[in-house]
Amino acid sequence: MRRRPGIGGLQTAAAARDQYRLVGENVAKIRTDMMKEQLATFRTQLEEFARKHKNDIRKNPAFRSQFHEMCAKVGVDPLASNKGFWAELLGIGDFYYELGVQIVEICLATRPHNGGLINLQELCILLHQRKSDREAVSEDDCLRAISKLKVLGSGFEVISVGKKKLVRSVPTELNKDHNEILELAQAQGFVTVEEVERRLSWTSGRAIDALDTLLDEGLAMIDDGHRDGKRRYWFPCVSSNSTPVADT
Repeated sequence: MRRRPGIGGLQTAAAARDQYRLVGENVAKIRTDMMKEQLATFRTQLEEFARKHKNDIRKNPAFRSQFHEMCAKVGVDPLASNKGFWAELLGIGDFYYELGVQIVEICLATRPHNGGLINLQELCILLHQRKSDREAVSEDDCLRAISKLKVLGSGFEVISVGKKKLVRSVPTELNKDHNEILELAQAQGFVTVEEVERRLSWTSGRAIDALDTLLDEGLAMIDDGHRDGKRRYWFPCVSSNSTPVADT
């Protein structure tokens, strides 16, 4: 018959568990302290790097994107505030603030044409056209500036439709059907009811309902001037044609 452990054995086992726990806590603390020390070292090196390459960070979009990636790895957000070390050293807080203002202005100016949904690539092109002497701007810069606009609570966000990124400046909710139509329209810039029915295997009612919603939201335009009699639904936000915007 197997003997059960006595009180002494249970106490010994409990003491051993406590020792293992203490050892584990000490090891975890040592690792945490080492990580904090390494991060402090990385931040110091990052500051030295930023001082040395200040002009490249401000003028070169690719270099600026890589710098942001380096910052993210050590938990530094240069855009968290317009005050403090990073803003004074690089001025990139002001850069993204001014870029955000430009983005808002363009989205408002093009809204009558695209219903508040603009292709990210087109947005970048329009930013370059506004001022010939402005600093180079990349899609990554636009994405960072737009992420800061979310605090306005005005619907600014980036959505993915197929392979394209679209900037939405109105609080319009697009469902799966709407996204599928926008993705289908990327090939030619427009769709027809018949094409939607055939390509997506939808009923006529489903296609018309989704297209009418997009039309009511100002995201589509109607073109009835064709010999085949088929109505075209054009979507400026996925069309390859850029929207003309006057300089301000």
